[in-house]
Amino acid sequence: MMEQGLQDRSGVDARTVRFQGGYYAATGIWSVLHRRSFESVSGRKADYWLVRTVGALSISIGGALLAGSRKQSVSTEARVLSAATALSFAAVDVYYATRGRISKIYLADMLAQSCFLYAGARFLARRSVA
Repeated sequence: MMEQGLQDRSGVDARTVRFQGGYYAATGIWSVLHRRSFESVSGRKADYWLVRTVGALSISIGGALLAGSRKQSVSTEARVLSAATALSFAAVDVYYATRGRISKIYLADMLAQSCFLYAGARFLARRSVA
């Protein structure tokens, strides 16, 4: 029988991936639909087409994570997408915020991404011990 993904009997892992998916979908929708409030928090953007592109991708990733975590068992594909996306967003946040290219508020997003990575790593560590 093929593995359907790693399972956590408490469902905590699936809830974490669902929360991450919701976070990505919500922030993506916000950046696409309400420029004024998005820029009031994140800072003025010269190329808003790029914000909309990243927002649309964030919505897509969020939807995929939500779909991949519908059951208590999170699919391996959703787990890989979860970690890769969190690592990518965190790296961009740190690199550009510390160089003054984007607002320091993105360091708060880096903390959220770090929480997603920590939760995923902790789950995998528990699974490897069991």
